[in-house]
Formats: sequence, C-alpha cells, structure tokens
Amino acid sequence: MNLIIKLLISTIVVFVLSYFLPGVHVTSLTGALMVAVVLGLLNTFLKPILVLLTIPVTFFTLGLFLLVINAIIILICDYFILEFRVDGFLDALLFSVLLSITQSILNKIFVSED
Repeated sequence: MNLIIKLLISTIVVFVLSYFLPGVHVTSLTGALMVAVVLGLLNTFLKPILVLLTIPVTFFTLGLFLLVINAIIILICDYFILEFRVDGFLDALLFSVLLSITQSILNKIFVSED
C-alpha cells in the first residue's frame, strides 16, 4: 500500500512542478505517472551504480555531486518518455532538488512507517 501512495505522491508532485517550472513539461497526468514509474526504476537500478562509480568525486564535493547524479537521472527519464521534456541540465537540477524535497515532506505526512 505504501508503494502505491508513494507512486501517487510522485505523480502529483511531477505534474504540479511541471506547471511551476518553465523548463519542465509534462503533457498529461498519464505522462506524470510514467515519469514517476521510470524515475522509481532508474533510482532503484541505475542510481546505485552511478553513485558507486562516482564515490571519489562525491567525496571531494562533500556529497554535492549527488545532485548532479539526480539531474542525470531526470535527463535519462526525459530521453525515454515522450510526454516528459526538460529543457536543459539546470532545469533538470532544479526539478530534481524540488522533487526530492517535496516528496520527502509529503512522504513523511502521508506514508505510514509500518
């Protein structure tokens, strides 16, 4: 049940952020759902590999390089989903930061810890 709630939260946040950020475009709620699913899959399977490969850079930047990895994940998602478009790297970086913050807050409120 928590997975469904997290997926719905991600979908809504992606859809809402696309209205507030001029460089992020989602054509429909279905597109936002696809973005949420693909982001979940990329964060589960690809992100750990990228984090492992970039440990030295992450160490020297005191963890700030993880923001770059998140933006890269967003750009990969943009490549695979036609209903989702990000205009550039900085837009992806801003989108990933706002997405992470908003998801964290909403997950604390709506997702049970069971």
